[in-house]
Amino acid sequence: MNTEQPIIVGLDIGTTKIAAIAGRKNEFGKLEILGFGRAGSNGVQHGMVLNIDQTIKAIQMALENCYASNPDLEINEVYVGIAGHHIKSLQTRGDIVRQNTDEEISQSEVDHLVDNQYKTYIPAGDQIIDVIPQEFTVDNFQNITNPIGYSGVKVGANFHIITGDRNAIRNINRSVEKSSLKVKDLVLQPLASAAAVMCEQDLEAGVVIVDIGGGTTDLAVFYEGILKHTAVIPFGGENITHDIKTGLGVLKSQAEQMKVQFGSALADEAKSNAYITIPGLRGMSPKEISVKNLAGIIQARMSEILDFVSYHLKQVGLDNKMLNGGIILTGGGAQLKHLIQLAEYITGLDARIGFPNEHLASGHMEELAKPMYSTCIGLILKGYNVYENNLDKEKSNLNRGNATDEKEDEPAGRKMKPNGKGVGREKMKKRNKSLKDFMDSIKGGLIELFKEEGDEQL
Repeated sequence: MNTEQPIIVGLDIGTTKIAAIAGRKNEFGKLEILGFGRAGSNGVQHGMVLNIDQTIKAIQMALENCYASNPDLEINEVYVGIAGHHIKSLQTRGDIVRQNTDEEISQSEVDHLVDNQYKTYIPAGDQIIDVIPQEFTVDNFQNITNPIGYSGVKVGANFHIITGDRNAIRNINRSVEKSSLKVKDLVLQPLASAAAVMCEQDLEAGVVIVDIGGGTTDLAVFYEGILKHTAVIPFGGENITHDIKTGLGVLKSQAEQMKVQFGSALADEAKSNAYITIPGLRGMSPKEISVKNLAGIIQARMSEILDFVSYHLKQVGLDNKMLNGGIILTGGGAQLKHLIQLAEYITGLDARIGFPNEHLASGHMEELAKPMYSTCIGLILKGYNVYENNLDKEKSNLNRGNATDEKEDEPAGRKMKPNGKGVGREKMKKRNKSLKDFMDSIKGGLIELFKEEGDEQL
């Protein structure tokens, strides 16, 4: 095991479960899971923390279970996923006219372009969570993935801006910090799930990630290597369970058990002569439930969720066969029988289940390869992306410092020029459409945006 690598912890605060997973990369770049704990989630509805005290208890229980799996672990800071129907996205455009047109475009100019987007008007009470560059333009050259190294008068970009409710974000922070943890960063859940289940070919082919959780269904659309759209659909597995409970007149626990054991997303595939016997309440006679009726209820709600997926694809003009990678279904709800067939029928796209095991080292627990842990595994991958980028910056600064010793008289402005990394069109072609570029675009350090003076005393 590579003990030089840090241990990074992902914390997935969901509507039905809270999961904490600790992992470290081995010498082959695969994640070795060092600790895993989960607990039932209370106080969270549709991905939003409504009861902070109950959420704290659930987080602490998940942590205790994680420590129980590995007593040597020490967890101080975590990467946390954020979702909820308060999450919205919009497209913007930004341009700057360069002052030093003779010099190559530098990282500081790209950062300036991104920072300008934080001044975009959004409704009161909302907060910008992330600004993700899509494609850049330099003068008349378009569809540039990375403009560093180009020369020109004007540089611009299209941006995907993700916003969320300020209070919802603050409630997540408080819940984690009152559990004696530090929030290292907040990551949008569909982007974390995408990182766990996608490969480079998916990113290039064009793909839709549909993460069906307990309270929400998270959506991320990629086309030509670029994040085109994100959305949070306010329905998930809990809604299906509630529909079964109401429609068949059973307890919630019974509805959940029937959904998992006997549920199907296609009523036509269910046997018409099959029945489930439910014990009667307090001496009442047992109840017989038709498996076909159960499947009909599940299909109605899943069809509604997939109709929303189709609607969002139409919104961004990607509802036809342009997405060669099709749909990747992940999250706990993706384990329903015949869901792939229903998704293909409603959207007209090829579909498959996305498992997070591609990035896991061999010998991991079978439980962790389930789609319901995609978000948590993706949060660890995001953490490693931040760590590796910081290492690269340190090396770059060290190299730049050595170069400065040789050229004491070089003007200060030129010391900020890139040290060759990513410069030149051939190098950019190699980096184009890579998963690392996508992870890099999810801006780190966002947690500082949501800190307010009063929060320090909590």
